[in-house]
Amino acid sequence: MKYFTAILLILTLIACNKEEEQKIKKPVVAKEKVVKEFGFILNDFKVEHDTIKSGDTFGGLLQEQGYDVAQVHNITQAIRDSFNLRDIRIGKPYTLLKNKKNPNNLEVFVYQADRLSYYVVDLRDSIAKAYKKTRPLSIKRRVIAATIEGSLAETINKAGAGPALTHELSEIYAWSIDFFKLQKGDKFAVTVNERFISDTVYAGVESIEAAVFETKGEKKYAFPFKQNPDAKRADYYDDEGKVLKSMFLKAPLKFSRITSRFSPKRFHPVQKRWKAHNGTDYAAPTGTPIMTTATGTVIEAGYSSGNGNYVKVRHNGTYTTQYLHMSKIKVRRGQHVQQGDVIGLVGSTGLATGPHVCYRFWKNGVQVDALKQRLPSSLPMEAKYKPQFMAQMEPLKKELDSIYNITFKN
Repeated sequence: MKYFTAILLILTLIACNKEEEQKIKKPVVAKEKVVKEFGFILNDFKVEHDTIKSGDTFGGLLQEQGYDVAQVHNITQAIRDSFNLRDIRIGKPYTLLKNKKNPNNLEVFVYQADRLSYYVVDLRDSIAKAYKKTRPLSIKRRVIAATIEGSLAETINKAGAGPALTHELSEIYAWSIDFFKLQKGDKFAVTVNERFISDTVYAGVESIEAAVFETKGEKKYAFPFKQNPDAKRADYYDDEGKVLKSMFLKAPLKFSRITSRFSPKRFHPVQKRWKAHNGTDYAAPTGTPIMTTATGTVIEAGYSSGNGNYVKVRHNGTYTTQYLHMSKIKVRRGQHVQQGDVIGLVGSTGLATGPHVCYRFWKNGVQVDALKQRLPSSLPMEAKYKPQFMAQMEPLKKELDSIYNITFKN
């Protein structure tokens, strides 16, 4: 009896072990990740992505999927009030959602007009229908602080932001910082609201709440404020309420480098002799936009053997500027131009060895060095708005300084 009990116990243990081994060896099947896009569960379809090519039309794409001419006509007629098919552009992406069991059966056509919106043509019913959808847009706020390494654009890119932020900062500080003179080791911090599509895809800058640049040991703050609530855009002011905007931009190009300064005696690279250089040369690729540095009237726009294609702008009774060696002139004589308007494109016409713009500056009829002028500011903030501005600015400055000091261990 004892032996029988022992044998029974051993058999039971063996059976249990085999059962455990079977449990362990049983393969685990991973669940398919559900993918949702365009309002559909893509797992339910055979999905094909492509882009509109030269010669493509909506009707032609449908015919490639097996629709005959009569069917294409009926579909385009059914959706014409919801989707203007003439708006389809080369290079734009589209997606085909096909029946999973019968891949020859196209059920949904999706055209992405831009990153934010797309059109859906649903072909699953006897009568096609089309509608436009917009992806959800969210705003995320953050503070970026960094030390300049290379150019401003390179530094901002390394900080995880896009070129839109570089553009915004260059616009804000166009009157107070010469970005051609930024040095390695200069610092900045910016509080920025950024747009994201579907909470993940970066879609540019919504607004800048505060910024500070430290260059040559001096901090320059910028805070937006509207004296007129109905104004389309805010002006930017420093931490004392002084307007950053000046009558003149610091340079006629957004990003470039100075290759030759104003000098009473310079060896001319083309004429091979010493002579005065009454301007500042900014090198940039051919075709780079040249901006008028201040509002005024075009008094000359033409060509000369030395200047090449050039434009001269009178700003008032005191100041006049001139822009030389353009590849193309974009304005005409007598035209009124606003500060920042594109008046031409960088080139190398006239006496020039490479693409650049020679920027010349007159004060009271005398050519002077533009980089050494104390230029007039725009209209200051009205005193009645100062308390409101200070109340709005102070908490933003406190936050910015805190992160700035932590980042750079000041």
